[in-house]
Amino acid sequence: MEESRLVIIFTVTLLIIVLTMIFVYVIFIRKKTTLLIAQKEKDMRFERELATSQVEMKEQTLNYIGQELHDDLGQKLSVVRLRQNQLIAKLQNNEKEELSELNELLGECIQDIRNLSKTLITEQIIHFGLVESIEREIQRIQKLRLLTIELMTRKNDIDISPKHGLILFRIIQESINNILKHSGAKNVTIQLEDDQEALKITISDNGKGFNTKSMKDGSGLKNMEVRAKLIHAEFSIESKLKEGTKTLIIYHKNVS
Repeated sequence: MEESRLVIIFTVTLLIIVLTMIFVYVIFIRKKTTLLIAQKEKDMRFERELATSQVEMKEQTLNYIGQELHDDLGQKLSVVRLRQNQLIAKLQNNEKEELSELNELLGECIQDIRNLSKTLITEQIIHFGLVESIEREIQRIQKLRLLTIELMTRKNDIDISPKHGLILFRIIQESINNILKHSGAKNVTIQLEDDQEALKITISDNGKGFNTKSMKDGSGLKNMEVRAKLIHAEFSIESKLKEGTKTLIIYHKNVS
């Protein structure tokens, strides 16, 4: 009897242990599955945001190219045509100086076309780097003559993933566009502070400021915040009425 009782106790204990292990394993599998699904959804959100940023850059690039072709290259080619018409009547005089002038103008047009063709590249961050891309954006904005933008950085290049660099560049673009549309600012400063751990981006303007508590979901500012979270970057905005706005982005390089 005692032996049978011990067998029963042992069997029940073993069964409890097995059931406990199965229960723990099921919980572990569920948690792992949940984490995998969450990571998959996160990766999908990042890829969607990356694709959206690429499309937005293409649209902005096409608008920029259209303006350049109309305002700059169009005028230069018109001058070339006018000079050609003038020179046709003078060819017999062999005026080399005027032909040289024409060649120089054509050379400028060719160089402009080459510069514009570079901007057609889908991921310009890969080819130019973040700093040069920001400089090119500043040059584009400066042509509007609506405000002055100063870039402060000690580095010509920043070691950063091209995909993450593209997201950061789009956030900076959106910030500048918001300043142009709403702030009434005349001066903007973009400061880049880079070290091995993090990249700190500060965008300051001397505009009219706004109440940050009035930010709504779906607004441009909220979209910038969402984009920052996708690449594990901190995003914050400080603004005071009549004192301007400061946007801060801190990108942590070692966070996967």
